[in-house]
Amino acid sequence: MDKPIALTPHARVAPNAMAALSTAHWTFTTRRVDRGDVAGLSTGFAAARTGDLVLCEIAEINQHRRLQLTTRRYKTSYVGDLFVACVGDRYAPDQYQGRAEITAEGGDLLAGGGVVGTVECAHQRMAPPTRVRPVGLLLDAGGSVINVSRYGIKRQPVPSDVTVIGVFGASMNAGKTTAAVSLAHGLSRAGYDVAGAKVTGTGSFGDFVAFEDAGIATLDFTDAGLASTYRVPLARIEDGFETLVGHAAAGGAQIVVAEIADGVFQKETAAILRGSRIKDRLDGILFAAPDALGSMGGVTVLDGYGLRPFAVSGMVTRSPLAVSEALAATGVPHLTREQLCDPVSIADRVRPLLRGQQVERRVAA
Repeated sequence: MDKPIALTPHARVAPNAMAALSTAHWTFTTRRVDRGDVAGLSTGFAAARTGDLVLCEIAEINQHRRLQLTTRRYKTSYVGDLFVACVGDRYAPDQYQGRAEITAEGGDLLAGGGVVGTVECAHQRMAPPTRVRPVGLLLDAGGSVINVSRYGIKRQPVPSDVTVIGVFGASMNAGKTTAAVSLAHGLSRAGYDVAGAKVTGTGSFGDFVAFEDAGIATLDFTDAGLASTYRVPLARIEDGFETLVGHAAAGGAQIVVAEIADGVFQKETAAILRGSRIKDRLDGILFAAPDALGSMGGVTVLDGYGLRPFAVSGMVTRSPLAVSEALAATGVPHLTREQLCDPVSIADRVRPLLRGQQVERRVAA
């Protein structure tokens, strides 16, 4: 854990700002924070770093018109609303790239799940970011800025007998989450104890809730003390992966479906694939592609890393003609959402991947 930043007394804000904190909404990225730890606020924004908690006021509503709360519901935003979020970076080719930087003059809402910073570039379809006014960084009783990293669940060893299936994609919105959730649901229906793990990305409850809706217990990188994994050192991401998988296994999971955000060219994803403890621990890969060319390109990239997906899914599988093209180009089976959810067929596909092929199902398929 990084050493907390101690701020000088002159950086503290007026007591009435602390009273305002009691009316603030807490966003999804802060869901593990013990609010009783908050003892003050600081205006030392220049020292803010990724994961620091910050009280913000909505100054101007643009792209993000709602906040994702810790209660896992949306809240419509109004100018003047107060909310607690994390300073953080964001990588989203279809939305924003942003850096973990705010000033007293303002900042940008990079993600409705509770990440604020400064937009560096944006997809053309995106409106300008919703603007926020930082009120103060949250301090503990010792005068140190509170960072979400202190609330991450403790490291848990990954047992040798848990099977881990990684889900990668060609790009953002290729259908990774649908593929991951469908795979987990199908394996659960086949009688296996299955858990989901969102290993990288930007804090949001969308994927988290998608696993829950499918009846799958899940953990994500916010449980490991990260608001975002963009620009986070690989070793920290590896630690988070092992923590999530270890806790899932300790909770009884026989198979963990681990989703990796964004595409194979994204910085952290590429680092994972080049060589990492994550890559070494994967027993199989499901790849999600938007179209036939994305399928062929993804399989080719994975081949370059010495990996071969056991199947491809995603948006490409919505078109039978695209599947025919992709299958001819790759030779890799392409499975629709329905096929992933089918307990008999998916159990047959995954059985060769199981650790020692000794995972016993709870019930017969």
